[in-house]
Amino acid sequence: MITKEEFLILYEKNLSGKCTPEEKQLLEAYHDEIAMPDDKWDKSMGSKQQLYNILNAKLHESMGSANNNRRFTKQYNWLKWAAGLLIFFSVSLFFWKQKQHTTPYSALTKVQPVVIRPGGNKAYLTTSNGVIITLNGIKNGKLLAQSGTQINKLKDGLLEYSGQQPGNEQSSADENAYNILNVPRGGEYQLVLADGTKVWLNSASSLKYPVSFNGKERVVELSGEAYFEVVKNDAKPFKVLVNGVTVQDLGTHFNIMGYTDEKEVKTTLLEGAVKLINQGHEAFLKPGEQGMLNAQQTGFNIKDVDVDDVVAWKNGLFAFNDEDIQTIMRRISRWYDVDVVFPAQFKRKNFGGTISRFKDVNDVLNALQLTGSIHFKIEGRRITVMP
Repeated sequence: MITKEEFLILYEKNLSGKCTPEEKQLLEAYHDEIAMPDDKWDKSMGSKQQLYNILNAKLHESMGSANNNRRFTKQYNWLKWAAGLLIFFSVSLFFWKQKQHTTPYSALTKVQPVVIRPGGNKAYLTTSNGVIITLNGIKNGKLLAQSGTQINKLKDGLLEYSGQQPGNEQSSADENAYNILNVPRGGEYQLVLADGTKVWLNSASSLKYPVSFNGKERVVELSGEAYFEVVKNDAKPFKVLVNGVTVQDLGTHFNIMGYTDEKEVKTTLLEGAVKLINQGHEAFLKPGEQGMLNAQQTGFNIKDVDVDDVVAWKNGLFAFNDEDIQTIMRRISRWYDVDVVFPAQFKRKNFGGTISRFKDVNDVLNALQLTGSIHFKIEGRRITVMP
C-alpha cells in the first residue's frame, strides 16, 4: 500500500520520464484504485460523471494503458486524489469548494501570468556569539564547532549538530550557548539537534535551541510551525515552548503550529504521547489528536484530525480541509513570500483540496478560482483577493 502523497509524487515523476521500471510497476498496480463515493458528492460541484470521465482518461493516457474501460474499484477519498492528479496532468486544476455555489469554467478569468516561484531551502543560523550565517549558497561540510559539538551542513536544506559526548561536562558558559535557526518566508529547512532529534521548520518560522543538552531537560523555543521526531530519553524530557504553551514528551512525533498571526496554537500528535501545559491547565494527546489553545479560552480543546493533512506541508503539499480563504492565503503568503490584501467585509468562503507546494503561485490561485466564487489580481508580489 502507498499513500496518496507517494502516489501523486510518482505520477509527476512518471510524466517527466524519470520513473524506474519498478516505480512504473507500482503505479500500474495502484492507478485504478480510485472511486467517487456517492455520499461525498454535492451537486453544486458540477457533473460527477464528466469529471470522472476526464480523470479516468488522463490516468490511462499517462500510464499508456490501452484498456480505458477498467473500473475504479476501491473507496478512497476521491476528491483529494482528483485535485492533485488533475494538476499533475495539466487538464485543469480541479478544486472543490464546500458550501458555495460554482460557475462554469468558461466563465472564469485566469490569474494574470505573473510568475511567482514556490519556496525552497532557505535559512539563517545565528550563533550564541551573534554571528549570522546564510546557509543557502554555502558549500556542504563542517561550518564550525561549539561547546564540543560540531555543526555540519550535510546538504542543501539540512543542518546537523553532532559529536556531543554523553556525560561530557561543559562550562556554565557553554551550557548557555543557544543558537537560532531562522527560516524566512519562502523557505523551509531541516535540523538535527545534538541529541539526534529531527526538526522540520516551515516557512516564516524559527527555533532557538542549545548547542548541546547538558541540563536535566531538553528545552527549545519555537515561533511558527515545525514537525518534531524526538529521540527518547526518559532522564531528559524534551519540551517545546511556543506562544505560552509548553509541549512536553519523552520521545515521539508531533507537529506544532504557533504562528503569531494565527488565533490558535495547534499541537498534533502522530506517534507516542505528549502533555500540553498552559497556566496551570494540562492536557494529554493520543496519536491522531490535536490540542488547540487560543487567547479567548481556558484550557485546551482536543479533537481528532487527519494527521496527513496536518503534516502535508512537510511532504511538499498544501492540504486544505474545509478551511476559510483567509487561513489559506496566510499559508500561501508565507510559502511564496507574497503580501495578500482582502477587501473590507470580505465574506467567509471555505475550500478543500490538495495541491503540490512546488507549483507556481498561479497554479494554486487558478485552482481556487475554478470555484467561480473568488478571483485574484497579482501586482508584483502583492495578491489582491476579490469576490
